[in-house]
Amino acid sequence: MVAIGIGIESLIQNEYFLFVLILAIFAILTKIVHFILVKYVRGIAARTKSDIDDIILKIITKPLCIFIIFAGFYFALKSLSFLAPYSAKIADIFFVGAVLLLALIISRILGVLISRWLKVQKKYEKMPKLMGNVVAVVIYLMAFLMVLDYFNVEIKPLFAAFGLGGLVVALALQNTLSNLFAGLHIISDQPINVGDYIQIEGGTSGFVEDIGWRSTRVRTLPNTLVIVPNSKLAESVIVNNSLPVLEMAAVVQCGVAYGSDLEKVERVTIDVAKKIQETVPGAIKTFEPFIRYHTFGDSNINFSIILRVEEPVAKYVVMHEFIKALKGRYDKEGIEISWPVRKIYYGK
Repeated sequence: MVAIGIGIESLIQNEYFLFVLILAIFAILTKIVHFILVKYVRGIAARTKSDIDDIILKIITKPLCIFIIFAGFYFALKSLSFLAPYSAKIADIFFVGAVLLLALIISRILGVLISRWLKVQKKYEKMPKLMGNVVAVVIYLMAFLMVLDYFNVEIKPLFAAFGLGGLVVALALQNTLSNLFAGLHIISDQPINVGDYIQIEGGTSGFVEDIGWRSTRVRTLPNTLVIVPNSKLAESVIVNNSLPVLEMAAVVQCGVAYGSDLEKVERVTIDVAKKIQETVPGAIKTFEPFIRYHTFGDSNINFSIILRVEEPVAKYVVMHEFIKALKGRYDKEGIEISWPVRKIYYGK
C-alpha cells in the first residue's frame, strides 16, 4: 500500500501528468457548462415571453466554452517548468485573447439589444447595418485601448499621432465622412426608418431597405434599387408616407359639367366610393368616403374624392378600381364630364 501511495504521489508530482490532468479537468468543466447552458438554462429561457434571452444565451454559449478551454491551456502551460521563463508571455497572450473574446461577446449582445429596441420602438424589420458597425467599432476600440494599457503603452502620444493622422485622413475622405455622419444623423433623428415608404425630392420613391455607413438603399415599386448618398438624403426634402401611421388618404380629382345636379353627383360618387372601400383589398372598410367641391373650372365644376387606404402602396389599386367604377356609373346616370370648351367671339 505504501508503494502504491508513493507511486501515486510521484505521478501527481510529474509535471507532464499535471499538464494532462489540468487539460482534462477544464475539458470536463467545458462539457458540464455547455450541458447546463443547453439543457437547463435554455429551457428556462424558452419559458419566458421574450426571446431576447434565448438569443443572448446562444451568443455567449460558444465563446464561454472557448474561454474555459483557453483558460485550461493557460494553467496547464504554467505547470510546465521549462516554460517558466515564458510565463509572462503566456500571461500576455491569455490576456489579449480574453479581452478579444469579451469584446466579441459584448459587441454581439449590444447589437442584439439595440436591434430589438429599434424593432420595438419603430417596428424595424432589421437593424440598420450602420448602427451595428458603430457599436462594434466602439467596443473593439475600447478593447484595443485596454490591451495598450496592459502593456504600459503611453496612450497620449498615440492620441496625438492619431489626431494629426486623422486630420489628414479627414481631408482625404471628406465626402466619405460626410456620408458617414449624415447616416448617423438620419438614424438618430429618425426622419425615416427601415421599411418606410418615402418620396425624395427629385422624384425617387420606394421602400427604405437599409441605412448604411455611406448610402441609403431605396427599393422602388418596379423592384429596382436606388442608392442615395446619405449626405444628399439628409439635405433633401423627404415625404415619409409611413409616418405618423401607415394609413393615408387617397385623393382622386374629378369634375362634372356645369349643367349637372351637384346633389346627385355627390350621392352617386359617395355610393361608388363606399363600394370600393368595402370590396377592394387595401382599402379601409370602415372609412366613410366624402367629396369636396372646390373649383369652378373652364369646363367643369371640380371636386376631390377622399378615400382611405391601409398603406401607401394600396392607394394605386384603390384609385385604379375607383376611377373605373366611377366612369361606368356616371355613364349610366347620365352625369357628364365635359371636354375642354372655348367660346370664341368675333368682333366687327
